[in-house]
Amino acid sequence: MDLFSLANRTALITGASSGLGRHFAGVLSRAGADVVIAARRMGRLEELAEEISKAGGRALPVEMDVTSDESVTGAFAEIKEALGRPCDIIINNSGLSREGWFREQSEEDWNTVIDTNLTGVWRVGKHGTNAMIDAGAKGSIVNIASITGHRTQMMTTAYCVSKAGVDHLTRHMAMENARYGIRVNAISPGYYKTEINDEYLDSDAGEAMRKRIAMRRFGEYRELDGTLLLLASDAGSYMTGSTIVVDGGHMLIPL
Repeated sequence: MDLFSLANRTALITGASSGLGRHFAGVLSRAGADVVIAARRMGRLEELAEEISKAGGRALPVEMDVTSDESVTGAFAEIKEALGRPCDIIINNSGLSREGWFREQSEEDWNTVIDTNLTGVWRVGKHGTNAMIDAGAKGSIVNIASITGHRTQMMTTAYCVSKAGVDHLTRHMAMENARYGIRVNAISPGYYKTEINDEYLDSDAGEAMRKRIAMRRFGEYRELDGTLLLLASDAGSYMTGSTIVVDGGHMLIPL
């Protein structure tokens, strides 16, 4: 199991104030990493940092808005000042959705989703890559994509397009970063209850969707842990440019 150890590693998790990001922070901390937890809601981050500390881990809460280059560069400067080293694991997890029919969606909603889910991944990945290169550090970047980036789904055009972009961006980042010893991979989760989708999954439509999943259930957060640790640790040392789908067989049938 030492292969999956993250001892002496530092992991940045964006969107860590809730949902999968919050869960990922705990997983990486328990695997031995010091974690930098980033989001806009500092109150929640401070609560999470306290929980991690009580469990024996070390966490640094940092305010970061992935849609603002100033915020992202400021956060990386704060990390460097506080830790004196770069984050050699980056989990690009920030994301949101704005539902609506393609023909009715406002440009503001479109831009909000694309800027958060896709440009935000590029922005954090870019500055995180440069921080590692400047320090001569090797590392791993894990982008959180989605099965909706591989298939179509009603009323979520911007979200689906943004996640398709994350999938392809992952390959480009991997291609250019390999020479620096920085691996870049992605996870495409199926449906897990988060603040983005919990109301929908609890609805009649969500129940109908559950019945179309091959395993006939939604995923549990812990079922992403193995994939996350594989890609973040030396267990996946020869993997780059890969996207791993973790969806209970959902993509085997029409979404």
